[in-house]
Amino acid sequence: MALCLGGCATVEQPDPLEKLNRKTFAFNETVDQYLIAPPARVYRDVVPSVARQGIDNFFNNLRDVWSAFNLILQGRFADSANDVMRFGTNSVFGIVGFVDWASELGLAPHYEDFGQTLGVWGFDAGAYLVLPVLGPSSARDAVGLPVDLLASPDQIVESVRLRNALTGLRVINTRAGLLDATGLLDDIALDKYSFVRDAYLQRRRSLVEDGKRRDAAAAEEDYVPDEPAAAASAPASSPASAPAPQVRP
Repeated sequence: MALCLGGCATVEQPDPLEKLNRKTFAFNETVDQYLIAPPARVYRDVVPSVARQGIDNFFNNLRDVWSAFNLILQGRFADSANDVMRFGTNSVFGIVGFVDWASELGLAPHYEDFGQTLGVWGFDAGAYLVLPVLGPSSARDAVGLPVDLLASPDQIVESVRLRNALTGLRVINTRAGLLDATGLLDDIALDKYSFVRDAYLQRRRSLVEDGKRRDAAAAEEDYVPDEPAAAASAPASSPASAPAPQVRP
């Protein structure tokens, strides 16, 4: 893994595989146009928005578990505790996560993944990649993706049929929520491929840099100077600085 990312770190042009990526992007657009977007439109028309939001909350609640683990790997223990409290609060009081009470209580989500963790550890993003069906990624995020998939909470479901049903529900529910955004993108983007690529790389860079800043801030907060050593290293008072004796008349 280190050799793969290290080799990718030398790439100056973020999209050296653009020709291949554009072909994969076109393939993904075709798959979405004929296989994913149509059922997503029907789903949006049939399922009420409140129910769709509840399903989104349910999957995000499961995601908090993996996010908390990645935050530990990044050294952000307070943020990890925040996500653990989110999961506990929403699981108990939010009907296994369908209602997001944690956000109402000020416990904001983080949604960290292993690709971000690798970035916080210092691995460069490497070349931009478009993965078949899965969409935009990078060399670093592609390395982290199998870990994210294996650690996904829905993997604990033993029934393959139920697990596949949950995955399909998550995909269709997410796609239904993005129908308006993708429609707007089709209308305004002169080059949809470049727009998606630049937006993805910028967002991932922002998430990784935010993680690094928070990690550094946490390290500074945890640092406590050795008071006895600090006192010993302080210069002793000179005789001239000592108060002069007072002579009473």
